[in-house]
Amino acid sequence: MKINKTKFIAEIGVNHNGSIKIAKRLIDEAVKTGADFVKFQVYKTDLLVAKKTQSAPYQRGKANLDQYNLLKKYEFSYRSHETLFNYCKKKNIPYLASPFDIDSTKFLIKKLKLKKIKIASGEIQSFDILEYISKFNIKVFLSTGGSSLKDVDKAIKILSKNKLKKKNITILHCTSSYPAKFNEINLNALKTLKQKFNTEIGYSDHSKGILISLLASLNGASIIERHI
Repeated sequence: MKINKTKFIAEIGVNHNGSIKIAKRLIDEAVKTGADFVKFQVYKTDLLVAKKTQSAPYQRGKANLDQYNLLKKYEFSYRSHETLFNYCKKKNIPYLASPFDIDSTKFLIKKLKLKKIKIASGEIQSFDILEYISKFNIKVFLSTGGSSLKDVDKAIKILSKNKLKKKNITILHCTSSYPAKFNEINLNALKTLKQKFNTEIGYSDHSKGILISLLASLNGASIIERHI
């Protein structure tokens, strides 16, 4: 019997604290773990949130910045992302990213020529992004935190309306809570997503420890994403 390896996305996100040096160190650590991808978040703060938007409770540290200034502090320029993309090539680990606006989406696909894109849970209703991505024959990881089955269905229909093939979409079950409590996770959703949409399934894990990731893999997740 052939056993397929569960792939691992090491989600750096904005845990680099706005430092290229830290971002490179995190890439190095991801390589040591044998991760299949490292993932960043690509955005322009002015296109993402309004000024003085309140931050989420888990984001509030000693600085107590609002959402706008927090994101601005961690925002990398496109040139910085290009630097990290090239560093990933040097380290032989694929660079993956989630775009949060249409300009960043175009940068990833047209400039960096990524063949794989991660759609963050919060962007599942960003129809301009989905529509643009649908024009390319690439691989998509679609995260579903906070969404309904109807939302997922609509997103898949938009993504697969042009060149992008449905078979190249992997749906990631996700509980958008930091950290996600065990009683909020419901891994049975993996089976529901598989049966309803007939795509590859994965899991974006926000829980503490590795237990849930292991259980998700045993329940059919072909890819696991975890923050590092």
